[in-house]
Amino acid sequence: MLLLFAVIALILNEAVAWSPTNSYAPGNVSCADDVNLVREASGLSANETAWLKKRDAYTKDALKSFLDRATENFTNSSFVDALWNSGKTPKLGVGCSGGGYRAMLSGAGMLSALDNRTSGADKHGLGGVLQSATYLAGLSGGNWLVGSLAWNNWTSVQDVIDNRGQDDELWDISNSILNPGGINIFSSASRWDQISDAVEAKQHAGFNTSLTDIWGRALSYNFFPTLYRGGEAYTWSTLRDADVFKNAEMPFPISVADGRYPGTEIIDLNSTLFEFNPFEMGSWDPSLNAFTDVKYLGTNVTNGTPVAKGQCVAGFDNTGFIMGTSSTLFNQFLLQLNTTSLSSFLKGIVEDFLDDLSDEYDDIAIYNPNPFRDTEFVASNYSHSVVDSSNLFLVDGGEDGENIPFVPLLQEDRDLDVIFALDNSADTEDYWPAGLSLIATYERQFGPQGKDFAFPYVPDVDTFVQHGLNSKPTFFGCEASNMTDLTRTPPLIVYMPNNRQSYNSNTSTFKMSYDSAQRMQMFQNGFEAVTRNNLTDDSGFAGCVACAIMKRKQESLNMTLPSECTQCFQDYCWDGKTASSSANVSTLGPASGSVSFVTDSATSTSSSSKKNGEPQMPQSHSMSWYVVFTTVLGVALGIM
Repeated sequence: MLLLFAVIALILNEAVAWSPTNSYAPGNVSCADDVNLVREASGLSANETAWLKKRDAYTKDALKSFLDRATENFTNSSFVDALWNSGKTPKLGVGCSGGGYRAMLSGAGMLSALDNRTSGADKHGLGGVLQSATYLAGLSGGNWLVGSLAWNNWTSVQDVIDNRGQDDELWDISNSILNPGGINIFSSASRWDQISDAVEAKQHAGFNTSLTDIWGRALSYNFFPTLYRGGEAYTWSTLRDADVFKNAEMPFPISVADGRYPGTEIIDLNSTLFEFNPFEMGSWDPSLNAFTDVKYLGTNVTNGTPVAKGQCVAGFDNTGFIMGTSSTLFNQFLLQLNTTSLSSFLKGIVEDFLDDLSDEYDDIAIYNPNPFRDTEFVASNYSHSVVDSSNLFLVDGGEDGENIPFVPLLQEDRDLDVIFALDNSADTEDYWPAGLSLIATYERQFGPQGKDFAFPYVPDVDTFVQHGLNSKPTFFGCEASNMTDLTRTPPLIVYMPNNRQSYNSNTSTFKMSYDSAQRMQMFQNGFEAVTRNNLTDDSGFAGCVACAIMKRKQESLNMTLPSECTQCFQDYCWDGKTASSSANVSTLGPASGSVSFVTDSATSTSSSSKKNGEPQMPQSHSMSWYVVFTTVLGVALGIM
């Protein structure tokens, strides 16, 4: 019987192994002698452009269906037909914030409210908006949400709910990632041995490894439970071959990470922001302005050309590794592992970081060789730090304070009319959002990295809290005529913050286990938070969302929206007023005041984060290592 199971496991492994080595280790593959793996970011890739043509056919029908349903009681519902007859279909994007498992679970509930595959979403929510979206971006915990749905054949949150209690249940995080077997210490030991073998294989293949390799492998068991060892050989680029993506039956998924310049520890709004999509990895920022084929990460190149002619590397783009790259902040948890119970290989890695690297490198993912090494077309008037380095260091996508992945969705070539921002950040001391991500992105557009996008005016943090903008959906940038001094008209932002409806969903970012009942409560509250409590607080909210979706096209076509939209914009658009009557909306930034704020990710991890020789959590978490340790201990013991 054991032999039979072994044979079945081997067959399954072969079936799902997309790395050329059939393992976590990358391997050599043949490629064209004249291949160049890097392109200038002068527009969308040919692959993305071709994919968009397919997606447009789906989103057009889905959006028409949603708008017809949402506006059926409007006095002038014929506006939707008039808009469609103009040939100008609004284009939607959705961004899912970071915030650990809180962001993943609450964000799942929010997404389910936009998904017509969810029971009751059409009647009590905003079902069909997700089907109408062209892009779906995630960051850190939000990336766990987007990645695990997309790379599980675009499964739905409803499927997750229906599959509760099964051996292959997605997001079964009843046990902490530190002790995945729970009280079964042998199961936990076996899991860590598997992780050790995988990461060691990558190192033996000649590639640098870091805590992010361990972290990504550990995460994958909960994100890809049907795959051999959590998708040990499952690659990011594999999605290109999945019918659901090839046929454009799902939104275009994007993951976000920040670059850290070689030799520095500073992450701020001038850091290079990287995106990963099924075709490419790279940055629109002027500090790089280049993309590379994500399938061939790990290839040693000069100016995009493989050093070994006709030979590339594949398998470096492990799905778990990329999802871990966007959430490296949580590498801190691995430093709490009891190293005496680990293999000698993992023990060595963890102890190295504990001994002398934790202050500088514990939150990085190492991409070596650097896929952009010696790229020649990077602007000469900007820093060459990224292209001059042999290593590319990437960190948690929220470490620059932009905890909602707006930037990929703001690119002019993607031409979005509206962005749904699902915010599960912990901006306040009690882990609720307060608009800090919007403020950071607004500020970024005025720095050297922001010359190619525009973002609407937003208020300071005191206004977000005192005016209740963080306690219900709010629209930003409603009137294009009020933003003529920006580089161009930005998309309208439908801001949907986490807020209490039926459950206290403001759980700690560092809470690393949720039982089945808690997961369901997080789902439910997320659904309610973005639907005005199942449309009971405002039965016309779906119609107001429809008005927001149509607004940009209405302005460009100089058409008249239905009269109900006027009331909607009065109810949901930020009116430009601030908590301080003297505030100037054109120069607003984070304000100091009576409210004390923290963020999910650090805006700076400078050398000052080390005190008395002991590593500290990023400053903006306002949590001591003692608190983190006791939190982890509580999670491991199942008491938190």
